[in-house]
Amino acid sequence: MLSWMVWTTPVAVFFALVVVMLIGMTVWETRSPTVMRKGFLPIATTRGDRLFIGLMFAAWINLAWVGLGEKMQTWFGLAEEPSIWISAAIAAVVLLVVMRRG
Repeated sequence: MLSWMVWTTPVAVFFALVVVMLIGMTVWETRSPTVMRKGFLPIATTRGDRLFIGLMFAAWINLAWVGLGEKMQTWFGLAEEPSIWISAAIAAVVLLVVMRRG
């Protein structure tokens, strides 16, 4: 059923963390309902909105990293493509910034 998906460790970790975040946000929302607020994003958002936007940024960062991997190897003269864990760390920082300040 899931044989079409390339289940590498980074992919499995990413999806597991998304599930944990969704469960955590559900519990947080039931204990403390959210209020709309305006941060650096151009719209007023709730916690759920910021989580969705942050996850979209994370997906775009990781897709760009994978897509530019060979080019980065050439540009920087690397022996192999840069690790996907680097993009995962960058995406996590961007997600935290969006959740906190967005």
